[in-house]
Amino acid sequence: MNSEQPPRHSVRTSGRAPAQYPDRGAVEDSFATHVNPGKVSAYRALGLEIVMGEREGIRFRDAYDGRWYVNCHCNGGVFNLGHRNPSVVQAVRRALEDLDIGNHHLVSGWRAALAERLAATTGGALPGVVFGVSGGEAVDLAIKVARAHTGRTDVVSAAGGYHGHTGLAMAAGDPEYRDPFGPNLPGFRQVPFDDIDALAAAVDSDTAVVLLEPIPATLGMPIPGAGYLAAVRELCDQRGALLALDEVQTGLGRTGTMWFHQQEDVTPDLLVTGKGLSGGIYPITATLMTSELHGLFIEHPFVHISTYGGAELGCVAALSVLDIVETPGFLERVRTLGDLFDAGLDGLPVELRRRGLFMGLRFAEADGGLTATRSMIEHGVFAIFANNDPSVLQFLPPLVMTDDEAGDLIDTVVAALGA
Repeated sequence: MNSEQPPRHSVRTSGRAPAQYPDRGAVEDSFATHVNPGKVSAYRALGLEIVMGEREGIRFRDAYDGRWYVNCHCNGGVFNLGHRNPSVVQAVRRALEDLDIGNHHLVSGWRAALAERLAATTGGALPGVVFGVSGGEAVDLAIKVARAHTGRTDVVSAAGGYHGHTGLAMAAGDPEYRDPFGPNLPGFRQVPFDDIDALAAAVDSDTAVVLLEPIPATLGMPIPGAGYLAAVRELCDQRGALLALDEVQTGLGRTGTMWFHQQEDVTPDLLVTGKGLSGGIYPITATLMTSELHGLFIEHPFVHISTYGGAELGCVAALSVLDIVETPGFLERVRTLGDLFDAGLDGLPVELRRRGLFMGLRFAEADGGLTATRSMIEHGVFAIFANNDPSVLQFLPPLVMTDDEAGDLIDTVVAALGA
């Protein structure tokens, strides 16, 4: 073997691509062959060819041309606290001296500590916590618990919403993500978001749960009208259905409060969180629920398991995330930054849909978000259009930006959209 050639599976530690891929074409071809050919073709057609390399703070750069991008997509909130947040990295690095994923069969102090902290974020209203690895898994669990508790089967969700790609979560989402796999499961219905009359017509004595994103990201971030979530809560109570809120994207401080539903003075029966809970370092999700619902696991303690759900290293990462988000002044800072963007983007020919730093820029043109995606990337800002409403650009700056970074980003966005 030539000593000057790296081992076949060696990985550069500089944040670039693995050494066996000397150029962009090589890594894209290998990705297309072995991972997802359609994705590579789509990105090439759109001119969005980026291979993520070094990453730090609010930015990452391309592994091949070295160009830096401000991450304003944040993978739906995974990187709320930036890339490789030093506090989260340090916590997990220390934990690696003693921990691994743990064993889901056994009692875990780390799972107990994280569950206690998450329950406290709801003021104790949702003290039961079950951990998972993906948002879809966490949504599946919420639906399963709702069905078990109510003895009903049906699920009502919002048309154009997104809850994941696993079985029950997929059935509650948009047809685009489930039709290729055959007929949908029975008992799942979608109604227009923010339409209480349509919801009232759909919720009946067979409905186990109403499942909603408080602000549906994939639908283009439509902000619910005043009183909508409260009306949904009242309707569920009247009809004997449960209310599950998918706050995977709107939670953990993104909208300026720990959970968006707290701004509406509404308490769900079930709450799903994920993405940002990982700190971008170790995947972990959670389904929070009332004590009454959590009682299912008294009689059936092994009815739901997840081998990697609540991995102890993931708990360490998530506890560090909560330490940061619960730091005095952090949420106020998110609200202040949101106001800065509100003022800085005023005057652009867009509708700004915003709560905190959860933002959507809606254009008059049907494909305006797609056009804006290209322009933003050309200007060094990574932001992606809403798939179920391409007139909207999803805009999720990291929550940890400095004033200078926010000011520079605002100037760049104005220039990009002006172009």
